[in-house]
Amino acid sequence: MTQLDYQAADFDYDGAQDAAGVPARVAIFADRASVRGEIAADLAGAGFRTIDGGAVASLLDGPIAMLGDVVMLDCPVVDGKSLAALARLDMRAARSGAHLIISTSLDALEDVFAALDQSDPQILVQPSRAERVIAVGRVLADIANPRVREMTEVDRLNLLHLSRQVEAIAHKLEGLSGRVETSEPSQGAMFSAPARDDGLLIERGEGNRFNAARPPLPDPRHVRRIISARQARAKFFDAELFADPAWDMLLDLTAAQAEHQRVSVTSLCIAAGVPATTALRWIKQLVDSGVFVRVDDPSDRRRAFIGLSDQSASAMARYFAEVEAPLLQQAA
Repeated sequence: MTQLDYQAADFDYDGAQDAAGVPARVAIFADRASVRGEIAADLAGAGFRTIDGGAVASLLDGPIAMLGDVVMLDCPVVDGKSLAALARLDMRAARSGAHLIISTSLDALEDVFAALDQSDPQILVQPSRAERVIAVGRVLADIANPRVREMTEVDRLNLLHLSRQVEAIAHKLEGLSGRVETSEPSQGAMFSAPARDDGLLIERGEGNRFNAARPPLPDPRHVRRIISARQARAKFFDAELFADPAWDMLLDLTAAQAEHQRVSVTSLCIAAGVPATTALRWIKQLVDSGVFVRVDDPSDRRRAFIGLSDQSASAMARYFAEVEAPLLQQAA
């Protein structure tokens, strides 16, 4: 039996389960029936049970009776009704504990991001079929993490088996869709957030290093020159060699804060230099870890911005004072 035959047989070995050992359910909402059917078929191949939720507007009609463990919603275009549906789904999911995965377009990203401020969703921008399957796998891993100490060895093996199933079906779907994912975290990091650098954020156990008064933020013109120099590398080398979305976003937000400018989520995705879905995942992780903060527009509920937390702004100011300033003095 070849490896591909083994993997294909393995998909049908058992249904995917959540952390409690119950077959996972994914409710699917999309205005196009063909999209709902495609998503359902892909997820069924990975072992997930699906629920056809119907069109996005159905979320406005009567009670939301069954969401499932995970809700996947396709919303590439937004209007008043779809935004109202998203807001209602956001509140309902936050109360029920359901996990949201929203696929949208870059044009609709700002509105979708602003409408979902309670449920901590995953947002995918023009995802491939493989990306949608992987997103469900990530959500199940997130569900399992708080329970990891309660899980038996059999539970952990089942979760590992599920992650391998999801990865295998995702690679198979890549071949069907003709798209290859780039600039994604490595396989070992697929189901976990990037490691938090406590030396960057937490002011403790560092002697007197953080006791001094915080230096001012750097001259934004200097930061913009650094950003331009980093972007120029892509003219001579493959840009994927230098993918460092967290640092690129930190630089962009540092310059913007020094300029007293607000940064939209779309603008920050562009600054990250990676696909928008990847950038959104980094933004979510960095907001969750306290590196970034979400700032709602008080004058327009349809808009939200991303900024540096106070600790991050302090860390960036100290970084430039200790590292960049001496380099500038040497070059002068």
